Amino acid sequence: MEAVWNMVKSAVKEKIPGHSYRMWIEPVEFECETNDGISLSVPNQFYKKHILSHYQGLLETEMAGITGTSCKLSVSVSPPKGRTENEPARQHHQMPLPNMNGEHYTGRMLCQNFTFDQFVVGENNGFAYTAALSLASKKNADQKSLFLLSKTGNGKSHLSQAIGHHILKEFPSERVCYVTAEDFANEMVRSFQSNSIGRFKEKYQNQCDVLLLEDVHYLSGKDRTQMELAWVLDSLFDTDKKIIFSSCYLPAEIPKLNDKLRSRLNYGLISSIESPDYKTRVKILKQKLVLRGQMVPEEVIQYLAGELSDNVRQLESGLIGVTAKSSLMGSAIDLDLAESVVCNIVQQNRNITIDAIKKVVCKHYKVSIKELVSRSRKMRVVRPRQVAIFLARKYTDHPLQTIGKTFNRYHATALYAIGTIERGLKTDTLLQQHVKFLSQKLEAGDF
Repeated sequence: MEAVWNMVKSAVKEKIPGHSYRMWIEPVEFECETNDGISLSVPNQFYKKHILSHYQGLLETEMAGITGTSCKLSVSVSPPKGRTENEPARQHHQMPLPNMNGEHYTGRMLCQNFTFDQFVVGENNGFAYTAALSLASKKNADQKSLFLLSKTGNGKSHLSQAIGHHILKEFPSERVCYVTAEDFANEMVRSFQSNSIGRFKEKYQNQCDVLLLEDVHYLSGKDRTQMELAWVLDSLFDTDKKIIFSSCYLPAEIPKLNDKLRSRLNYGLISSIESPDYKTRVKILKQKLVLRGQMVPEEVIQYLAGELSDNVRQLESGLIGVTAKSSLMGSAIDLDLAESVVCNIVQQNRNITIDAIKKVVCKHYKVSIKELVSRSRKMRVVRPRQVAIFLARKYTDHPLQTIGKTFNRYHATALYAIGTIERGLKTDTLLQQHVKFLSQKLEAGDF
């Protein structure tokens, strides 16, 4: 059976990302054959829990395919062969944790799963993937920056952070700084308040080789922050550093952006990521199932890919919903269960119009539609208008220009309204409740 285990490892190696295999599968050792399968040995309880939670289904499926019969997997904790449980590991056996040197990393932590290995490439994102990998691999010395453009939930953050992961792995001396535009603005404000602006500039000028800057549209209207960022970018460009921007909007579409910063954002390659097509959505679902060690019938995968077409985030939500509901109810994963989950996600989304949104918002806030689209700047009207514009962007496919026009506003004002609500949702509990309530009304078709 040890030979079977080695065959299983070889099969799994082809189905999961390389780093996942090296981290979790390769070190697992065959222990013994059991009455109904095999027992494996892992070094500690955490390792055991992770294997059983994420890979048990995949491993048992591969064993059944190789042996031609159902096989059960059991896992026990025991020290690696060659030393006793009480013997400390020799220093040369301890591998260093990747990318954990604080000297070479600042800013937010990169998401562990946002790597090139786990990014599913399709026609919708192939060029962006190639451009990102080329920059991360330093194949083109002239490529200094990349601007990743996509709607929320389509993978721009994943691709941006994948660049950071790749550089930290292949060029460990490089110092990577991953921040959102909001983080950058807040950090700058704090440095002024604490009289440490020199230290702030020093950090980005001399302690950053790769800057990953997310959601640059957040800087709209922040004049002083824009000035400081333009200075930072000039410094980085002059010293041949790498810069990756991401945004939901093109630089030309971001309102209240000074010309100097706009030109810096346009300096490098701009690459868009579209919503995934059906074939790519199927690939995404299958990869996520492999990574989680879960099994879902092919017809259910195809159904989810066909129905959940807005973005990757919606697709993942559907998959999580199906597996969670099956586990909680103790029922099989089939089309009926999948349909009930999808119904809760999309329900009346396709029938939600801007007029329906206006009607629901006006009723909730007790303002008239005439007031909503008026030039009034009273707060009792401005807030409902901003919420309605935010919901129009969330639930319809209309471009900003069209949304703005239906509210008697320019697209720049519509973008500002969306940004205001997005920021408010992070801290304003009452606003969170209002938006959640209105979203539920819209999704339930209660117009």
